[in-house]
Amino acid sequence: MNASGNTVRGRVKPLRVLLAEDDPADVALVEESLAAHALPAELHHVPDGVEAMAFLRRQGQYADAPRPELILLDLNMPRLNGREVLAKIKVDPGLKAIPVVVFTTSAIDVDVLASYSAHANAYVAKPVDLDDFERAVERIHRFYGGTATLPPPIRMQPENERSAPGAAATAALDTPAETPR
Repeated sequence: MNASGNTVRGRVKPLRVLLAEDDPADVALVEESLAAHALPAELHHVPDGVEAMAFLRRQGQYADAPRPELILLDLNMPRLNGREVLAKIKVDPGLKAIPVVVFTTSAIDVDVLASYSAHANAYVAKPVDLDDFERAVERIHRFYGGTATLPPPIRMQPENERSAPGAAATAALDTPAETPR
């Protein structure tokens, strides 16, 4: 078993997914699709980009939030849109290794290109057909929950423990490699 909880034959623990989505109907569809899948998932939901960043940085009400192993990110959210969230994630040393799948209604080339340019791991346009939507979520879940080897959790060294003032942040594995997950 590696530090991300995978074994050679499959997952030991549920895939921890953060869904950043403002549409309650899409949230319900994702929940149902993940629940119906043979691979277990632990879904956490936030309704906008500000909440997504608070969850990821474990701030405020999210102080005890688990680190997600996958982020499903809508582009069109209030307060802080998905493009801005993606940019913040991918420049943060403690977050940038978390796979981000942009899962949005837009299929226009400029959004696709901008997302990949900002280092999204995948871009999936939400299908309009219910069955196709469920299949898309299942395929994402199957890949990240069963096929991909995910990066181990990273924690940032607290600022007061860094070697020199103004030194760049250093990262360490969040869990020992031999701890069963």
